[in-house]
Amino acid sequence: MGLTSWGWAGKERQTGAGPQPPTVTGVLLGGAATAESIGRAVLSGGSLSNVLVYCLLGLAGTLPLTFLPPAATAAGISAVIVLSLAGFHTLTVAALGAALIVFHRLGRTGPRQGSALMLTPAATVSFLMLALFSRPEPEVEILTVALASLAPAAAWAGSVQRAHADAEQHGAARQAIMGRLMEHTARGERARIARELHDVVAHHISMIAVQAETARLTTPGMPAAGGQRLSEIGDAARAALTEMRRLLGVLREDTEVEDTVDRNPQPGLSQLNELLDDVRTANSAGTRLIMRGRPVTLDSGIELAAFRIVQEALTNARRHAPGAAVDVELVYTKEALLLRIRDNGPGPPAAPSGAGHGLLGMRERAAAVGGRLNSGPAPSGGFLIEASLPARMEQSPLSGVDTVNVETGSMR
Repeated sequence: MGLTSWGWAGKERQTGAGPQPPTVTGVLLGGAATAESIGRAVLSGGSLSNVLVYCLLGLAGTLPLTFLPPAATAAGISAVIVLSLAGFHTLTVAALGAALIVFHRLGRTGPRQGSALMLTPAATVSFLMLALFSRPEPEVEILTVALASLAPAAAWAGSVQRAHADAEQHGAARQAIMGRLMEHTARGERARIARELHDVVAHHISMIAVQAETARLTTPGMPAAGGQRLSEIGDAARAALTEMRRLLGVLREDTEVEDTVDRNPQPGLSQLNELLDDVRTANSAGTRLIMRGRPVTLDSGIELAAFRIVQEALTNARRHAPGAAVDVELVYTKEALLLRIRDNGPGPPAAPSGAGHGLLGMRERAAAVGGRLNSGPAPSGGFLIEASLPARMEQSPLSGVDTVNVETGSMR
């Protein structure tokens, strides 16, 4: 997201353009310069032509404030002041004030680079040289020296004001950008944490509950105290799963950004046998893996989605159909990888409103890689999850056989 989204680019352009020329100030200074020129001409006994020239010089040294940009105004007023001092040995207080105003504007809103930056030092040197060598009247000499001294100070004050405004503006822009980046990062991290908690931690906690219950029921001669402890372990694990589902609901409420970058190695279909071995160890019921078609190494995102869908389906089977046998079937075709996970349990739960985020997460994973997922009661009883994921290959086929049919475990 660029700076324009927060309005900072527009503000930068406004700062560079600067405010409108001070029309009222220019007009007032022009009137003051005219009155001062007429007064000086009358007091010195000058002719009507001298009065007219002085008035024109006074107006030319002030009125550019009303219609010219800072750099052009500074150049024009400086040229008029040099002409007045060199040719007529005169300088009005109004012209001095106009020069200080325009040098301040030049430092505050003028160009940041180019020949305009040399206007202030060039004009200052010119004013100082005229004060020393043109031998004007004492009051005019004082005004010239004052102008040569104050012009750089006015330009410097404008530059300081400009730097301060730029610093505030850039600081606000940085704060806005940092706020957006932190918000984006936090949402992505919440999404990643929610997925990992649901896919990994919940899986292992569910296994703890199943193993504790299995050990209590299948260990002969276990003392009553030991059975009670195992029952308490299972209850604690199930309570932890309930609390985790509540936490996942909070994490998913305001998560709008899906984290697409995983820095740790992610599992794929090559780790599916290890997953099923863990399930068989924790559950006495049979779990069977069936593979059909030619196995290929698919895109890592497809394999991760397939692994997580199988993992979550097995977790759901243990949670809602404990003791039920499960078939996990992978069918490789040219267009898609088909997944079927079926258990021979009682079927869908009687109260679907109490379900967690498992089916929602599986559908999201399938949709994220361009696939689809359906779930419902199996035709021959139990619960069935079917997913179709696009078969984007990452490498050549793993083997030269056309069809592989592998079955492990047993179906009760």
